[in-house]
Amino acid sequence: MKICDLTQFYSPVSGGVKRYVHEKVRYLNAHTDDSHLLIIPGERDERTQDGRATVYTIRSPLLSRTSRYRAIVRLGAIERILEAERPDVIESGDPYQVAWKAIASGRALGIPVIGFYHSHFPEAYLRTAARHLGSTATEWVMDASRRYVCSLYNRFERTLVPSPALGRLLTDWGVNNAEPFDLGVDTAVFRPEPANGTETAADTRAGLGIPAGRILLLYVGRLAQEKNTRTLFDAFEWLHQSDPARYHLLVVGDGLQRRSLQALQAETSQVTWLSSCIDPGALARIYRCADCFVHPGVQETFGLVTLESQACGTPVVGIRGSYMDRIIFSDQQHWARENTALSLAEAIAQACAGDLESAGRGASEAVRIRYSWNLVFERLFGIYREAIATYNRSDV
Repeated sequence: MKICDLTQFYSPVSGGVKRYVHEKVRYLNAHTDDSHLLIIPGERDERTQDGRATVYTIRSPLLSRTSRYRAIVRLGAIERILEAERPDVIESGDPYQVAWKAIASGRALGIPVIGFYHSHFPEAYLRTAARHLGSTATEWVMDASRRYVCSLYNRFERTLVPSPALGRLLTDWGVNNAEPFDLGVDTAVFRPEPANGTETAADTRAGLGIPAGRILLLYVGRLAQEKNTRTLFDAFEWLHQSDPARYHLLVVGDGLQRRSLQALQAETSQVTWLSSCIDPGALARIYRCADCFVHPGVQETFGLVTLESQACGTPVVGIRGSYMDRIIFSDQQHWARENTALSLAEAIAQACAGDLESAGRGASEAVRIRYSWNLVFERLFGIYREAIATYNRSDV
């Protein structure tokens, strides 16, 4: 079986989609005889191959110099690659022009196409933007987006959705092929103790220049409005002003809200920023050295970084009410009940007053049992084979 992943949501420096695709290739190489094809935007047209994994980059304009995301506008290049490679199944990872091209090319070439609903973009982007136009315009935009989602995703053979609640919402909207599907974590890398047992949390903190004796708060992800990172920065400012000697914030990631982070750094030395951390082992060490992971997101469809943090034994605190709640395995009693900086700051303070180490141990065990990538991809590859078999039968 030759599997093709086609997506614009791929940055060379970060991103959950990138992690998902790379873990898929790792599983494929270790556990199957299948081959993998990845089509993504890039700086230049290029084809590279590593064993059974082939990567095509299509020269595409840059959308953001910080996140390094690009938009594929030369859709004919996609079709030429698919005609040459003839994969058995295509997985489309974004909801824009590339998704429509994947569907059209799949039908023309007789290849089933599966959609992955990675981002709930009507809420993450459209509703926020439309609010500036008033309530009537907001409802019009949201109704149009719902009709768009149904029109697009009902054309896929399956629509994988990383949350049962979100899957039910899409079904209520009229998407008739939504299938809940969890992401996972590499529990051999993201674990409470390092595999080699050499570098301690204190070593990692010292290497990052983080002072001893502070409660270390961690955020990993894009610095963007849809990630609600401005609320995190304002919450930390409140915490720092309340008790200047108690907390330190470590941020790993980049994005359009970097200026807000830099402004916070200018106010206090108790903020450390790494624009990226690509190596999983290094990222695991960062998770392990933190006392608490803070995720301010309210529009997450899954929350892969919170899963990784918990796998490393670092508990999570955030804002209640997102689709991420179901993968939190420590007590959410102290989580913020409102999407405000003050509410999040108070939640952090209350959580850090408890037994973080014990909470982290319990969360790590729950993640290890339920969310191993091997379990995730065993199911996914079964879905691929079912889609191929069903598509071939319906085409006879």
